[in-house]
Amino acid sequence: MPDAANCHQQELRLLPDFPPVSTDEWEAAILADLKGADYEKRLVWKSPEGIAIRPYYRREHLPGLAYRHCVARSWEIAEGPIPSGVINGAAHHENGATAVQELAFTLAEASDRLAEGRPVGGLAFGIGSIYFMEIAKLRAARLLYARVAEAYGGNPETRIHAVTALANKSIYDPWTNLLRSTTEALSAVLGGADSLHVQAAGYPARLARNIQLILKEEAHLDRVADPAGGSWFIESLTASLAAEAWKLFQQVESLGGYAKARAFVDSSIAAAREAKEKEFASRRRVMVGVNNYPDLGERRLEQAGSLEGAGWRLARPIEKIRLRTERYARRTGRTPKVLLLKRGDLKMKMARAQFCLNFFGCAGFEIEEADSLEGRQADLIVLCSSDPEYLDFARDVCPKVNVPVIVAGNPKDQIEALREAGVAGFVHILSNIVDTLEEWQRRLGIDGRED
Repeated sequence: MPDAANCHQQELRLLPDFPPVSTDEWEAAILADLKGADYEKRLVWKSPEGIAIRPYYRREHLPGLAYRHCVARSWEIAEGPIPSGVINGAAHHENGATAVQELAFTLAEASDRLAEGRPVGGLAFGIGSIYFMEIAKLRAARLLYARVAEAYGGNPETRIHAVTALANKSIYDPWTNLLRSTTEALSAVLGGADSLHVQAAGYPARLARNIQLILKEEAHLDRVADPAGGSWFIESLTASLAAEAWKLFQQVESLGGYAKARAFVDSSIAAAREAKEKEFASRRRVMVGVNNYPDLGERRLEQAGSLEGAGWRLARPIEKIRLRTERYARRTGRTPKVLLLKRGDLKMKMARAQFCLNFFGCAGFEIEEADSLEGRQADLIVLCSSDPEYLDFARDVCPKVNVPVIVAGNPKDQIEALREAGVAGFVHILSNIVDTLEEWQRRLGIDGRED
């Protein structure tokens, strides 16, 4: 082993030791690792905006554009409603708009004002949980506004006001709301917001303010000039968002501008909102503590109206289901119980039991796991095993109970035989969690009364 003195004297030769790797070499290595799997399906993420996100970015992916953000900004900690005169693009976000729609429709409203000779006091945007997308969105907003303002001979600079969203918050597991708000605030700051309002969502308002104080006083992010600048990924994403938003903005302009195109704007956002709701119900879009990984012991009936002023929220369908269970439990003195009955293949029974614990836990049901029926009582029994073992399992269990029995999985070749054995239904990864939980609430007699 060389001594410390010799180590200190050794010259670092990083470039010879780590020669450049070309994109072709990277791609060849990736294809080898994929072993024939589809590159696009496995590694390229298509965002809700239709933008393809690559697995990696290099200098060659940098767009040829100039970004209007080159000085350190000390953002203002804002509270209360969006300032007067500021175009409220955050309302589009809170109604379910994609980032592209939010940019395009906010820009279109700004264009209307500029065309009429009215001042634009700034642009407000909602900030959601897709971290890098929200950073790029605010950066793209400056580019796009400058382009429109210069066309009218106006000042290309504008103030950006950011508001953390409520559309992605829930009355359940409110501390996850705090985590979401934290990443959203960081997105807004790194994206170059001039002012930021962190909306408290089920947690104390002082914590909402403390998020920003930490970013200022401990992270010192107000002293960094364009912290996202130069990132090949962020720069490319900014350019892609700007390009897609500009296309949509031109479409609105072709309809006569924002005021005349409201029907188009509203229908476009409604379609985006519906797509998000489908992703949520299929759990392709996960909200921790809401449609997956619930806190089984949590009760929030007393806080049921805490976010009702927020308008549309993605979590509301599951909240209604869980609150319905809580009201039923308060009225009857008991919470419906789901028994996860496990048997057979260890890996499959454990995996399916965990899946069902999360799935039915989202309805606020009491969950019990067991390997035997002996001494167990439940309102609903879920068989957790492997596909080949289900038919014998069902034939054994169904005649012994007088409550519904369902299967965790989708054994397509045995569906009819299992139904004949007494199985009342199936739950699996393709199940719509909202429809399925509502169905079982009805079948278990859990009504929607609020008394």
